[in-house]
Order: sequence, then structure tokens, then C-alpha cells
Amino acid sequence: MFDIDAVDLFCGAGGLTAGLLKAKVHVRAGYDIDRMCEYAYEKNNRASFVAKSVEDVTVEEIGDWYRPNSIRLLAGCAPCQPFSTYNQGRDTRSDRKWPLLYAFKRLIEGVQPELVTMENVPDVTKHQVYHDFVQALKDGGYHVWAERVACVDYGLPQQRRRHVLLASRLGPIELIPPTHTGKPVTVKDVIGHLPKISAGKCDPKDPLHRAATLTPLNLERIRQSRPGGTWMDWKPALRAKCHRKESGKTYPSVYGRMRWDQPSPTMTTLCYGFGNGRFGHPKEDRAISLREAATLQSFPVGYEFMPKEEITFKVVGRMIGNAVPVRLGEVIGKSLKRHLKMVEKARSHA
Repeated sequence: MFDIDAVDLFCGAGGLTAGLLKAKVHVRAGYDIDRMCEYAYEKNNRASFVAKSVEDVTVEEIGDWYRPNSIRLLAGCAPCQPFSTYNQGRDTRSDRKWPLLYAFKRLIEGVQPELVTMENVPDVTKHQVYHDFVQALKDGGYHVWAERVACVDYGLPQQRRRHVLLASRLGPIELIPPTHTGKPVTVKDVIGHLPKISAGKCDPKDPLHRAATLTPLNLERIRQSRPGGTWMDWKPALRAKCHRKESGKTYPSVYGRMRWDQPSPTMTTLCYGFGNGRFGHPKEDRAISLREAATLQSFPVGYEFMPKEEITFKVVGRMIGNAVPVRLGEVIGKSLKRHLKMVEKARSHA
């Protein structure tokens, strides 16, 4: 069986790397410009972290990570902000993150790895840079599979949709079939066992199981919130001024509670804040904790993001929200392994 060696570009705190490792892919290194991610990446994963912009990375240094005779995988999940729905109607071409997909393309063309994977928001397909990227792969002799993926179909307890691309120079490739087509994994399934805590408090046994403080006003608001409901369930006096306007009625999910019996909404970089989305705990009067957010992103219990004395909501929230869900990384890794088995089988019968 072929061994896969991988380099993870835009690796962040290590979500994709952790998932690939679970699928028995040998991740050699991760690159990211955010030095705050180094601790999480190296503490939890058997790989080296390189603090460097992908625009400055050379073909030669990427090539040096791969062992002789391995199947080389180059993975890259470029920051999604320029392609996000939050930026619809805004010209994002001046965003400094815009050229990063072209930088990834440059490295692929230079290294010519056997395998490539890329993950991003679904709206990445609306941008020319994405189509240039795919065309370059096809011109380089890659077979390309690329589709929108509902993560809940693969056991992630989260209504997250992502665009996933797999490419291979060895033959046709595709993602493994959905693994959870029946009852989805729910919020209660994955965080229902965690110890109870109050707003502004932390579990003494887990420094990441901490919840943000709530003002007296927001504490009263969450007490009047029901799972799956909206701020329209509150007494009128508790409603924010912006929500009393006609335009404010189009944002019903902010200040919302999750439901035990359903997957969570998409985790964002502000998932620890009650007012930032449907991030209220289903039962307790608080927002979800950082540990609960990480668990909903399928990070293993015990995954460390910062030394306990340095943990801040803003920094860890950013790492969690920007991460590729570990489960999706595992699914990608399993798809690559299955692909190589099929290639090996075809060659043995040739």
C-alpha cells in the first residue's frame, strides 16, 4: 500500500491535519502566517509548524518535506473571507488574502504532487480565481472532483456546508459516500455530557470549558429564549433597537439557543458570544463554551489551543471558527486512501 506524505498549507490550529492523521496520512508540516496557531498545531499533532506566508514559500522547501517514494499530497484551505457570503456585494479583489489561491496554484505547478485537496466556502465557485485554479489542475494532468459537501452527512454535528476539491494525477478520484444519511449527530450527542457551568465561569478540570460573561440584560434575554426560537420570543422591552426596525427582522438567529435534538449552526470565529448567532446553550443560561465549540468542530476532547494561563476567547474562537472540521479532514483522508487502493488494484490487474 502506498504511503501518503502531506504538507498542509494554511494549516491554522490543525483541524485538517488532525483529520488526515486519523486517516493514517503522514502529515509532515503545516504552514500558516498566524504564529498564534503554532502551539495548538504542534502540541496536538505529529507535524512541524512553519510560520510563513504561503506567498513566500518556495517549491524547493515544500519538496524537501516529502520522503522518497511516498505519494505526495499538497493540501491548502486558503482563508475564506474573500469568498464568504458576508462579503456579497463588496469588491474583495483588494483583500490581501485574495491572491493566496494563486500562490497555492504556483506551488502545485512547481511541486507537481500526485494528490491535491482544497476546502473552502461554497461561494468560492463564484470567483474567477477558483476557476483559474481548477483549470490549472486540469491542464497539469489532474483528475478533479469538486462538489459542495453537507458536513452533517458525514457525522459532523453541525449544519456546515463546504466546497471540497480532490485532485489526482493517478486517476479518477471522488469523496467517499456519505456516512450518516439517517439520523444526524446532534448537539446533545457530543456536548450533552459536559459538566454544567455558568456564564463567566470555567470548569476547574478543563480550562477550555469556559463560557463568556453575560450582562444582566443578556442574562434576562437568554432566560426568555427557547431552544430553536428567536429574540421575537422575548418581551418587547428586551429587544434590541435594531431588531425593532423592519430591517432587523431579517436576522432571527442572533441571540438564539441551539436545540439538543439537532446539529448546531456553523461555528464561526465569534461562536462563543450569545449575541453573535445561535450560540446559546440549549439548556443552560449562557453561550456555548470554547470546549463545546471545539467539540462541535469535531476536535478531540483534550485538544489544546493555548497554554491555560494564556487562553482568550477572541484568539481561541478565531482558531476554532477558521478550522477545517477534524471529521471533514478525516473524510478527505479516507477518500484519498480509498483512491490509492483503487489505483493499486487497477495496476495489479493491468
